[in-house]
Amino acid sequence: MRILLTGGRGMVGRNFLEHASVAAHEVLAPTSAELDLTDAHSVHQWFARHKVDMVVHAAGRVGGIQANMREPVAFLLQNLDMGRNVVGAARQAGIKHLLNLSSSCMYPRYAESPLREDLVLQGELEPTNEGYALAKIITMRLCEYISREDPAFAYKTLIPCNIYGKYDKFDPVHSHMVPAIIHKLHQAKLAGRTSVDIWGDGNARREFMYAGDLARAMWSAVERFDSLPSVMNVGLGSDLSVNEYYAVAAAVVGYEGAFDHDLSKPVGMKRKTVDITTAQNWGWHAATTLETGLSLTYANYLEQTSP
Repeated sequence: MRILLTGGRGMVGRNFLEHASVAAHEVLAPTSAELDLTDAHSVHQWFARHKVDMVVHAAGRVGGIQANMREPVAFLLQNLDMGRNVVGAARQAGIKHLLNLSSSCMYPRYAESPLREDLVLQGELEPTNEGYALAKIITMRLCEYISREDPAFAYKTLIPCNIYGKYDKFDPVHSHMVPAIIHKLHQAKLAGRTSVDIWGDGNARREFMYAGDLARAMWSAVERFDSLPSVMNVGLGSDLSVNEYYAVAAAVVGYEGAFDHDLSKPVGMKRKTVDITTAQNWGWHAATTLETGLSLTYANYLEQTSP
């Protein structure tokens, strides 16, 4: 197939492009300089010039709690514009197959884990990333509405849990929890610091899946698209506490100091684990252990930060 991949320079997109299945298809992955996804006219023009069989929409403005709290307008508007422009232009161009990448941030803050796909919009969102979540919800609903109006358009959504891995953003200004931990522990080791701070008490629980596993799930979805459910969680189905992530990462990085808890800092949702029953029934599961994933991610971090 000829596939448009949005977000090809991001962590998810780069892992998707590294997967062996890419060799069997022609994947077009324009950069943001080549195609501004927030510009509706440019997106519609691109689809008019390039004929593709499928769209994989993996682009988005992403970041951790600090970034989402600091820039809620950008997280809402940019993700909303990208989603509606890509999905709307694909529909207008008559493209019948679209795979939309969403986020488990869409789930209500007080929903009981594990989070089932039917819980979206069943409660109040987590305030620290509400703008991002709203944009993702609207894009997913747009895909569902298009398919409902005309079943010939199969526009489907994967909802990944939190992702980390190769090509992650390690700058603390923009990073999610796992890359931020790797950077913090590495810098502490280099500086010989005896303690590292953890936001909150460290008991909040998180589910982080290696990006290579998500890429494998995406390719399975592309190649088995007809059998793919319209909305499906992709994750581990299990979680660890923030303290446990720090402990495993410390062993990988080689940091041997202590940890201090800053109880004045926000921690987000107390627990957020996705229900993977649908994925299991479809025949997919994650394969990378946390130790292996963190080791591969740390090696990539060292490559990115080496002089």
